[in-house]
Amino acid sequence: MIETLQWTTLAVCAFVAAARIPSTLRGENRSLFGIFAMMTLAILLSIQGPYLVIDQALGGINLANLLLRFVIFGAIYFMGIRISRGFGAESAHRLITGRAGMLVLLAVSVVLVAVFFMMDTAGSSAGLKAISDKDGRNFALVEFYGAAGRAYPAYVGLALVPAMVRAVKDRLPPLVRAASALLALGGVAVALTLLFPVVPPSMDALEFIINYTAVLCYVVGLALIWAAKVVNARTVRSRRTSTET
Repeated sequence: MIETLQWTTLAVCAFVAAARIPSTLRGENRSLFGIFAMMTLAILLSIQGPYLVIDQALGGINLANLLLRFVIFGAIYFMGIRISRGFGAESAHRLITGRAGMLVLLAVSVVLVAVFFMMDTAGSSAGLKAISDKDGRNFALVEFYGAAGRAYPAYVGLALVPAMVRAVKDRLPPLVRAASALLALGGVAVALTLLFPVVPPSMDALEFIINYTAVLCYVVGLALIWAAKVVNARTVRSRRTSTET
């Protein structure tokens, strides 16, 4: 089930990213393609097979996991900027790009890198499970590392939720409201990842479901906003054509 969810999410991300290539080549909304591409790479790095191949190429010390974390940070940062601007959410935009947001990103990044190099990271291991199993010290460090990696995405996700909830209630086109609902759900899902340390081992699958639900909600939500713009542009052109004739 988990493997199916992983590959399905990867396929959705890759499809949406590929669909953006023609527009990107025309110079339209290149940042949106970048977000989809980073999300695709993040999912690829979270799947065991590709992860092991990539990490072995990087030296077999789990640098691929550190890369994964920063790819996620980049995707969530640029996504937060795009969504907050698109919905006119000034407070969310300030929380993400202002001093508070930059301090959170810097602090989390420093902690993430510091804890990573404190661990015995030898031996490629997707999700660092083999590293965690080495001894009690590494187990604790992996837990801190995971918490740091989840902190920044949760911060951005929560900053966006109020604006997305308002958009759902607003008189916007149905596609935009549906997108807002998905983006809000994605923000809630990301925030729930902060509770992973209290999830019992018997419910590990729940963590995967929450993680991939968040990614799918964000990707599909952004795709719906793009679709809404395409539909609106076609409607405007159609009206102009009918008026001219």
